[in-house]
Amino acid sequence: MSIKSLTVFCGSKNGSDPLFVEHARKIGHLLAKNKVTLIYGGGNKGIMGAVANAVLENNGKVIGIMPRFLAVPEHQHNGVTEMIEVEDMHVRKRLLYEKCDAALVLPGGFGTMDEFFEMLTWNQLNIHNKKIFVLNTSGFYDHLVTFLNKTEEDGFLYSDIHQYLQVISLPEQLETLLGKKEVSGK
Repeated sequence: MSIKSLTVFCGSKNGSDPLFVEHARKIGHLLAKNKVTLIYGGGNKGIMGAVANAVLENNGKVIGIMPRFLAVPEHQHNGVTEMIEVEDMHVRKRLLYEKCDAALVLPGGFGTMDEFFEMLTWNQLNIHNKKIFVLNTSGFYDHLVTFLNKTEEDGFLYSDIHQYLQVISLPEQLETLLGKKEVSGK
């Protein structure tokens, strides 16, 4: 299956490792190159802004979804292809899920984790079956991956988490997962 739109969950701050922003920019370039629409939270700063700006710099399509109350704190991006303003976070998350074919999680804080876990939960409840990719830049999500594996090992999940969750360590690995590039050796 070829992915035509990808929701990216990520931080509205840069984080402490410059590689976080570098990887976000590489993801943006890959999305534009492969004509995959970026769906994201609509901000113009931090990793959020880095991925959106990289898509736009390469003539890609970007759809931002932002609650009105966050327009100032998250610095709403005024240069995106389409900005959808919504009433609250619940509507934002619902639209982020509805508009994508799959999701990618980049480094971020509580909001990123909230979006990620809600999408994981919806997979478990069969509300959707969209793939979720985690970019584990510099081992940022090592502890999270250990926790997720432990929840499965200890019998708290209803299905194999690996059927819809895949962890990658480099942005370039996403290209194959998007269905745009053949896996080498095949």
